[in-house]
Amino acid sequence: MLAIRLPQSIEKRLEKLARRTGRTKSFYAREAILQHLEDLEDLYLAERALERIRSGEDDAIPLKKVMKRHGVED
Repeated sequence: MLAIRLPQSIEKRLEKLARRTGRTKSFYAREAILQHLEDLEDLYLAERALERIRSGEDDAIPLKKVMKRHGVED
């Protein structure tokens, strides 16, 4: 269970969206949190990969090689 306080302007927008679409405010709050979590997880994974490359722990792979590996050539 999670309880959050929202600024009144955001609360009103959320209520209006929920009314117009027949969904609950909780549905939209959950969707927004899930999307943001996915974005943050991707960001942290990318930052960690960059740290490993900069420290010499991993090597970068040239874009041409990646494209060729996945069948996306010029």
